[in-house]
Amino acid sequence: MYPDNHRSSRDLYQRALKSLPGGNTRTTVFMKPFPIYAARGAGCRVWDLDGNEYIDCINNFTSLIHGHAHPVLIEAATKQLARGSAFGMPTESEVDLAELLAARLPSVEQARFANSGTEAVMMALKAARAYTGRRKIAKCEGAYHGSYDYAEVSLDPTPSAWGGNAPVSVAYAKGTPENVLADVVTIPFNDVEAAVSLIREHGPELAGVLVDPMPNRAGLVPADKAYLEALRQVTREVGALLIFDEVISFRVGYHGAQGVWGIEPDLTTLGKIIGGGFPVGAIAGRKQFMSVFDPSSGKPALPHGGTFSANPVTMRAGLAAMELLDKAAFKRLDAIGQAVRDGIDAAFRRTGVPGRTVGLGSLLKIHFTDRNIRDYRSAYLNEAEAKRQTVFNSGLLNRGIFMANYGLMALSLPMSDADVDQIVSAAAASLEEVAALD
Repeated sequence: MYPDNHRSSRDLYQRALKSLPGGNTRTTVFMKPFPIYAARGAGCRVWDLDGNEYIDCINNFTSLIHGHAHPVLIEAATKQLARGSAFGMPTESEVDLAELLAARLPSVEQARFANSGTEAVMMALKAARAYTGRRKIAKCEGAYHGSYDYAEVSLDPTPSAWGGNAPVSVAYAKGTPENVLADVVTIPFNDVEAAVSLIREHGPELAGVLVDPMPNRAGLVPADKAYLEALRQVTREVGALLIFDEVISFRVGYHGAQGVWGIEPDLTTLGKIIGGGFPVGAIAGRKQFMSVFDPSSGKPALPHGGTFSANPVTMRAGLAAMELLDKAAFKRLDAIGQAVRDGIDAAFRRTGVPGRTVGLGSLLKIHFTDRNIRDYRSAYLNEAEAKRQTVFNSGLLNRGIFMANYGLMALSLPMSDADVDQIVSAAAASLEEVAALD
């Protein structure tokens, strides 16, 4: 059991502390008393340095929809590596992937590639400013959109900072400039009346409204269609661009979240699964909005470089990954996602532990409350709920299931029905441990 059977990870952590702050490079992978260091992965499984085996239910935070070391993706990447990994020239590979994305997404005519979801969101917000000539953006309370100053405002406000009915803009990182907070309008998720009212109030100054149709950190609850329709209508009314962050939610359907909801944004940000396991981001939309990047007539309204943007290894691996994601693949992902959600929900009922799952497709999040989860505030854990989640997470880890410590699971295509049964059985046994707390 962790941490006793993870001596190699413990030893490497002590070594890593000397050269890496906290012993690693990502806040999201840290855990106490030390993080578990991965050694290898294959299919839906990973092994740590001590040889402990896990079913991977986070898949590098939703990016590995085909699991680890898929042979088709290995072939695509290694074939390109033999031809060169990056050039100071464009390549056909970026054209191929851009054409596929335009064919998949109803609102997209053109795409531009970056190296992460954070960069994609940053460039989309800058594109909205460049196109409209306005400075402010609006985003939902509690929604995660990467590490750009403006995008991370009000990411994790505590109840003491919630204010009244209207959310307030709260810094996530220390040192965030006050002018950043002044230029971000924080709106509530899934509250049509309040969101529309705030957007109209700031309308003349708003460049864009950024929304994730199923925001992970705000509970992973799907947006009401009426909410997204209202955002679509009011952004047109005030002349702001509607930006869908589909860095994660693109994996919920063949045509992405916008295809599931039937809403066409002006700009879309992508990442994660479109890179085939390599670093990637993309900004996409109709030609009129993407024109701010166009350098063909001189300096564009929004210059954008990036030494490794659209590198052909990522593009070829991403193209192969997306081609594998046909409609049959999404049908399978929907089936395994529903089976895991149904199985864990049944275990909640059997054990009497307050809680349930939410999500769509291959994504799910586990909540330790019987409240109706609608937004960031209703998903916010109180002390007792946080304790239940900690015990549950430990139970899953010690039963060979690896997931995010805040309850997120992102499933992958290599998972068999037997793997699904193992995930559900481990969750049920872990909920028995949670039930024993009371």
